[in-house]
Amino acid sequence: MDLKDHIRSIPDFPKPGILFYDISTLLRDADAWQVAMNRMAQAIRQYQPDFLAGIESRGFLFAAPLALKLGCGFLMLRKPGKLPGPVVGLDYTLEYRSDRIEVQADAVPPGARVVVVDDLLATGGTLAASIRLLRLLGAEVPAALTLIELTFLGGRQLLDVPFEALLQYDS
Repeated sequence: MDLKDHIRSIPDFPKPGILFYDISTLLRDADAWQVAMNRMAQAIRQYQPDFLAGIESRGFLFAAPLALKLGCGFLMLRKPGKLPGPVVGLDYTLEYRSDRIEVQADAVPPGARVVVVDDLLATGGTLAASIRLLRLLGAEVPAALTLIELTFLGGRQLLDVPFEALLQYDS
């Protein structure tokens, strides 16, 4: 199955000049979503994770069912103020703004293997920050995975772990 056939391209969203790759069309097709989950699980399995960390919010749609499928835990990496209890956060800069990502302070036992999962890799800032944040908690991050990579934005260059994407778009 060619999963690209199940992803809709929407020009000028969220602003003029942007071509948005809409995964909602894939998610509402049970067969396509199952194929995507199976392929992502196959890619992740080799890293033997204890946890999958999903990046808010579309990363949750992939990381949570993959964690269940692989028999490992699921962690939420969230925007500030969204998690209860003590949190550890990391401020980072994107090319157009700064941001912050947080995780619960007790979410990761030291030495745990955590693979980071998101829907899309663009410029790489959020994914790179997520890896750094997990390491602050003592996690080992053996890899990162997304459904889609926008190769023309070069986000992969910011990552210092093996990275895989099921689909690549060159423009």
